[in-house]
Amino acid sequence: MSYTSTVQSAASSTTAAATSGTKGVLGKDEFLKMLIAQLKNQDPLNPLDGTAFTAQLAQFSSLEQLQNINTQLTAFTKQQQALGNTQAVNLIGREVLAKGNTVHAEGTPVSLSYQLQSDAAEGLVRIYDANGALADALTFRNQRQGLNTLTWSPPSSLAGDCTFEVSAVDGSGKSVGVDAMVQGEVTAVNYRDGVTYLSVGGREIAYGDVVSVKKTSSN
Repeated sequence: MSYTSTVQSAASSTTAAATSGTKGVLGKDEFLKMLIAQLKNQDPLNPLDGTAFTAQLAQFSSLEQLQNINTQLTAFTKQQQALGNTQAVNLIGREVLAKGNTVHAEGTPVSLSYQLQSDAAEGLVRIYDANGALADALTFRNQRQGLNTLTWSPPSSLAGDCTFEVSAVDGSGKSVGVDAMVQGEVTAVNYRDGVTYLSVGGREIAYGDVVSVKKTSSN
């Protein structure tokens, strides 16, 4: 067998093993095996060029470093997730304020909270039922920048989860940025698809949407 066919055969078998074992991704072990096969089967009369060999070693070193970095990042991500899960459990029994626009109507007054990015001369809060139909609306005037709350008394005929949206303008009629907020006591923590959710007032909010936490009167 010629030198060329020997190297090609060794490289092909190594590549095939790498492909079948890692779905086409060449790992550092397979790369090293291929390099060793190339050295063993090189033509004595025409040895591997030193520059090319150095380049291949550099590629191997880079591949190993990248895989080590990936392993470290994976471990760090798992540690951060575990830490976040622990912190989330500690929120049970605490009152949180979070980004969100879902409220539950059950015949009793409901607090609708929102964060104004600047002072508002007037604004409108629209409430929608579970089907997305407009169920009610509230207006407000002369509210300051920051967290504001309106009390909404749902119609007796309305029950279940509702959503709300807030719009506002300043004294010159320019639109004011506003974020709908939800607040309440955390009663449970759920993990789903790698995301942590808090149960607040019968609804779920993402842990990453929490903007503030405070003790309840019972704590």
